[in-house]
Amino acid sequence: MEKTGKHRVLLGVTGGIAAYKVAELARALIRNNVEVQVAMTEAGTKFVTPATFQALTGKPVVTDLWDASFPNAMAHIELSRGADAIVIAPASADFLAKLAHGLADDLLSTACLARNCPLLVAPAMNREMWDNAATQRNLALLRADGVSILGPASGDQACGEVGMGRMLEPEELLQSILAFLSPKRLAGRRVLVTAGPTFEAIDTVRGITNLSSGKMGYALAEAAAALGADVTLVSGPTSLAPPANAHFVYVTSAAEMFNAVTAHASGADLFFSVAAVADYTPEAPAKRKLKKSGEPLEIKLKPTVDILAQVAKMAGGPFCVGFAAESENLAEYAQAKRARKNIPMIVANLVQHTIGREENEVTIYDDAGAHPLARAPKSRIAHAILAHAIALFEAKRGGATVTPIKQAS
Repeated sequence: MEKTGKHRVLLGVTGGIAAYKVAELARALIRNNVEVQVAMTEAGTKFVTPATFQALTGKPVVTDLWDASFPNAMAHIELSRGADAIVIAPASADFLAKLAHGLADDLLSTACLARNCPLLVAPAMNREMWDNAATQRNLALLRADGVSILGPASGDQACGEVGMGRMLEPEELLQSILAFLSPKRLAGRRVLVTAGPTFEAIDTVRGITNLSSGKMGYALAEAAAALGADVTLVSGPTSLAPPANAHFVYVTSAAEMFNAVTAHASGADLFFSVAAVADYTPEAPAKRKLKKSGEPLEIKLKPTVDILAQVAKMAGGPFCVGFAAESENLAEYAQAKRARKNIPMIVANLVQHTIGREENEVTIYDDAGAHPLARAPKSRIAHAILAHAIALFEAKRGGATVTPIKQAS
């Protein structure tokens, strides 16, 4: 690939039903000024024709190891030269095994072995194939070799089963790839993120919790890691897989989350307090399961520690970003919370529009006022929030004026 002023990506498509989604990814990359060359395995061509990708990218799709149109018929060498990254999507279990063990029996696997640029893979397979010990060993080898693993997600699969192994959606892959190609603005920085709900025990089996899915916090952790940060994610109970590129701390209660945050906050540069931490916890949880009776049950609650407020008061502490989920009076309540906790930035949303959903619609409030972010996948919202926070953080350090960050298209 001849180098131009644009970012350039070699997009490798292997065999899997998720290949149809990669057509949208190719188009989205081009819309974001990324030049795309597609290479396909023979199995990949059984799901989407090369003509589809040629029409989208304006470039002939390469499938043949012996393609004579390349100098000296060295397609496997030339494809990665000048590319900023190779992205394999979908990456089948078979192709991951090839990459892990250095096998090269077709054009795409040979190009990956002969590459002189980073490699990103987006796994897509049945949940049993994903959970198979061999696949997990191969993924561990790839991570150790510096290969970036994008996903997968949990959800409905083409086989009719539900579980881990579903390829990330095109929008999520787009944001991860763009972040990878962008300057590593958080290189050398430590970022602390909290996510998910907390669970406050009433007895040995019951408790007080909320409907937070944790998706926004996890998306922020992933986005910060993609920008080069050393990320620690403190998470309450969720159904999400821990991000592979973040230090993961699992907690259950508000007290456990406070202890975990306290242990990491002093070394952090930025703190994103995304978790929906319980405001109250039972004063005296029962040591056994409470039996049902016909009488009313009274539970005495006590306030939990305000984690964000405590971190914001730390001398020399991190730049703090709060989150406010409201059901009404969004601007009034969010600004009041920001002032009460004495933090420079807060991200607010209406719970009825976002709880548990894949998309979010938020407004950022800071000293300059309100900065709305239009409804978009949480991965895109995460990158926009990070961009705004980084601008404020850098301005605070350097005394510059901040221009509100616009969302990427």
